[in-house]
Amino acid sequence: MKKLFNISLFYLILGLALGVFFREFSKFNSFDGVTTLSAAHTHTLVLGFIFFLLIMLIEKIFTISNNKFFNTWIIIYNIGLISLISTLVARGILEILSKDFVGLPHIAGTAHTILAIALIWFMLILKKEVFKNNL
Repeated sequence: MKKLFNISLFYLILGLALGVFFREFSKFNSFDGVTTLSAAHTHTLVLGFIFFLLIMLIEKIFTISNNKFFNTWIIIYNIGLISLISTLVARGILEILSKDFVGLPHIAGTAHTILAIALIWFMLILKKEVFKNNL
């Protein structure tokens, strides 16, 4: 439970810091258009902070950490989410600076795929733990 809280707290701090970074970096570069950098703040708060708060509640009710794959899932999910956030930040900075990196969409696609697989895997873990006594 403490691990889940600490992960949630990490993403809260990161999400808030990204919000400040977006505002200040945009202001410093006199940029007032739309950029992907703003999405990094929201994605971090929702897929990191709020998601792990919800997992804490689910853990309290169903003890999903008893599943043998749970700790591996946490690692994979965090790799996917950190990769996704990194690509959003990189894309946003490049947009503000009017630059481009050809390989970035491939990296972002890989991050999205890892995250999607991790979300499906979480649902399978949750299903097994929720219904283990009812099947």
